[in-house]
Amino acid sequence: PVARSSKGMVSAALLAFAPCALLPAPRVSPGAVRGRAVGASAVHSPLAAKALDHVSSHPVVEHNPYCDWFSKGEATEEQVKDLVVQFSVFSNLFLLAQLNKVINSPTLEGAREGKEILANEIGVVFKPQEKKTAELAREAAEKGFDPNVVSVTGSVEGGVFSHRAAHFEWLCDVGKDMGLSFDELGKRRHGSEATLHFCDALYRIYGSEDLSTALGASFAIEHWANAGFWDELIEGFEKLNGKRPSGAKKFRMGFWRFHQALEAQHAAHTMDELEEAITEGLITDELRFQQAAREMLDACAIFWEGLDASRQGRPYSMTTLKAR
Repeated sequence: PVARSSKGMVSAALLAFAPCALLPAPRVSPGAVRGRAVGASAVHSPLAAKALDHVSSHPVVEHNPYCDWFSKGEATEEQVKDLVVQFSVFSNLFLLAQLNKVINSPTLEGAREGKEILANEIGVVFKPQEKKTAELAREAAEKGFDPNVVSVTGSVEGGVFSHRAAHFEWLCDVGKDMGLSFDELGKRRHGSEATLHFCDALYRIYGSEDLSTALGASFAIEHWANAGFWDELIEGFEKLNGKRPSGAKKFRMGFWRFHQALEAQHAAHTMDELEEAITEGLITDELRFQQAAREMLDACAIFWEGLDASRQGRPYSMTTLKAR
C-alpha cells in the first residue's frame, strides 16, 4: 500500500504529475530491481549518505528469506492464503497509520500530500495531468477499475472514486478466488502477532507527531518498498499460476503489479526527497531520525519473519523472532 510523497519524505506517495495514458501498468521483470541500492551512485550530503548506509545495511533490505522462498513458486494453497490474509490486515490497518500521519502533519501541504495517499488507497483513481476527469471516469469504468490498467501517476485532485478501485478490494478479489470471504480478510483479529506489531509500529512511528521520527520512518519504508520484495512476490505468483491445473482459477496479479509499477518508477527519487528534507531543515534531530528508521525496518522484518515461521509451521512470538 505504500507509495511516495513529492515533498521531502513527509509521506510516502504523492505521484509524479507526468502525463500518462490509462494503460496497463508497466511490467518489471522479476528480480530486475531486487536488492537495488537506491541512489547508491550519486553524491549525497553527509546526513543523507549516513541515512542511506543505515537503511541499506538493514537485514530486511539486504535479504528477505520469506520472499526469496516465495519467489521459487513452491508455496502451497494454504501458504498463499496465509500471505493474502496477513497482507490484507497490513493493507487495511495501514489506513489508520496514514490517517494518523495526515492528522499529525505540521503543515497544510504535508496534510494534503498525506491525503493523496489515503484517498488513492480507499478508491480515488489518480488523474494524469493531461487527462480530463470525464475521460478518466469513462476509461476506468470500462475496465472495471482493474488495478492492471488504472494510472500509477497523477493526483487524486480531479480523480474518480470507485469502491472497486480501493486497494483492499483488489486484495479481496485475490482472496475470494481462494475461498476467503470479506469477513476473513483485513480485520485486526486475523493478524498474527508479527503482523500486528508491524501495523502498530506504522501507526506509532510512521504516523508520529514528531517530524524527525516520521521522516525517518518514511525514508525507511520507502527504501524497504524499493528493495524488490514486490518483484519476488510476483515472480512466485507467476510460477504458481504456471503450475495451475487446466480450468483452475489463476491468482489475480493486479494488486501486486500495481504496487510493483508504483515503486519501480519511484526508485530514483527517494534520495532526492531526503536531500530536500535536509535542505529545508525538516530533520531537527538526527538521532531520532535514525532510530525511527531502524525501528521501522525492524518492524518490517518482524512482519516477514512471522510469515516465514508460519509457512514452516514453527511457533513464534515477539520474544523468539530474530529481528529486534
